[in-house]
Amino acid sequence: MYVGIDVGTSTVKAAAFDSTGRQLAVASRPVELSMHGGFVEQDMDEVYSAVVAVLDELTAATPAPIELAGLTAQGDGVWLVDKTGRPVHPAVSWMDGRAHELLDQWLADGTFETVFRRTGSAMFPGCPGPVLAWFEAHEPKALDTAAHALFCKDMVFHRLTGAPPSTDVSDASMPFLDPKTRSYDNGVVELLGLTRRRRLLAPISDPVGTAEARGEGLPAGTRIANGPYDLPACALGAGVTEPGDGLLIVGTCLASLVATTDLDLSGEPAGLYISLDRPGHWLRAMPAMVGTAALDWVLSTTGVRHEEVDALLTATPPGANGVRVLPYFAPSGERAPFVEPRLRAELTGVSLESTPADLIRATCEGIGYAARHCLEAAGLTGSLAVCGGGTRSPAWMRLLADVLGRPLRVVEGEVGARGAVLAAAERYGVPLDAAVWTRPTEVIEPDTGRAAYYAKGYEDHLARLNTARGRERQPDRRPSHTRPR
Repeated sequence: MYVGIDVGTSTVKAAAFDSTGRQLAVASRPVELSMHGGFVEQDMDEVYSAVVAVLDELTAATPAPIELAGLTAQGDGVWLVDKTGRPVHPAVSWMDGRAHELLDQWLADGTFETVFRRTGSAMFPGCPGPVLAWFEAHEPKALDTAAHALFCKDMVFHRLTGAPPSTDVSDASMPFLDPKTRSYDNGVVELLGLTRRRRLLAPISDPVGTAEARGEGLPAGTRIANGPYDLPACALGAGVTEPGDGLLIVGTCLASLVATTDLDLSGEPAGLYISLDRPGHWLRAMPAMVGTAALDWVLSTTGVRHEEVDALLTATPPGANGVRVLPYFAPSGERAPFVEPRLRAELTGVSLESTPADLIRATCEGIGYAARHCLEAAGLTGSLAVCGGGTRSPAWMRLLADVLGRPLRVVEGEVGARGAVLAAAERYGVPLDAAVWTRPTEVIEPDTGRAAYYAKGYEDHLARLNTARGRERQPDRRPSHTRPR
């Protein structure tokens, strides 16, 4: 039996697979996000306890011997720990917006572009560079106390195994990693004013680190590999390894990934290049801030249940009777395929005649347009796989195929956990048939007529987006992001 652990933003999961990749069992636990005044934080002890709980449940349900385990998790953010691996501050999520003013400054003075030209990382408020610089300016004592600024999976791996804290090239890619040398670019550290905090950056294991479990959640001695983080893990789990092929993850984060061997640091700074275990191979990533979270907000606001979505999507025509949604709901704005920390969602064309079905369809269409924008910017030329919670809605997947105008290879199940196992197997030299493990559940073809309609709708989306971006760039008088009291 093979176990994949996926520590998500709102849910922690563990999945068991047999040697052919058949999913045997899944255990999951929700974890809380604390949101207040642009701050988005998590309790590290709660997250780790959830990991142990799902592993205890999974191993009790499937008591077969574990060949090996792979670990993946949400990326970005900052998880400050002391020398024993215990938290010195709540974990700062990748969704956090406290550093947006710093990013505004770096966008204006050229720092943002300089970092992109050196590392391929277009910073956003919730990535480590801005967050650590915010701490340096507002809460330096937290950095004084910390021994390491880790990522989520690194904290979990350290506590599961007792191995010295480390990270891998995928998590390190944003924003300090030089993608050519696969080591930290100290010039970028200095540029962001963090030279005296350089010690906090975890050593890089290249390829991903390995160790044996200490006995919490997994039997003592179980072999486990640390990474890659969730985006590249999902790409592995969906079979996206050939240059030009892509993956769209319709989850909390709407992530577009395209495999590439071409490192192009020209053009508009956006997204990032995720370094992989294979030198010379990257994922060109355009991880938009909000995916299913946008739909969740609309469902909550309208009082509609998730199980009603498919019926409502068929109850209103393409174009949602004139309702349009720019789906930029994150408190930290947007990060791909452009960076606009102040950008917010917009609903237009709404009247007293608009129905919940109109709002829901318009939101799904808006998310689809955002995905198309990201995939084009990432350089998609080959096949497209899709995974994530959104795949549970057949009607939304049909709509998405139409909006994108291309077939979708739907990969269901715990794709991130599957990719984590494949990464661990590669690291340990365990032969698994990746083609069998990553076979799609189905392929959805677009409708020709609807695809033509949405091609025009996409142009309208881009025009409305450009107008909104211009408006949000105007200065305002919002207060600085200091910790709420």
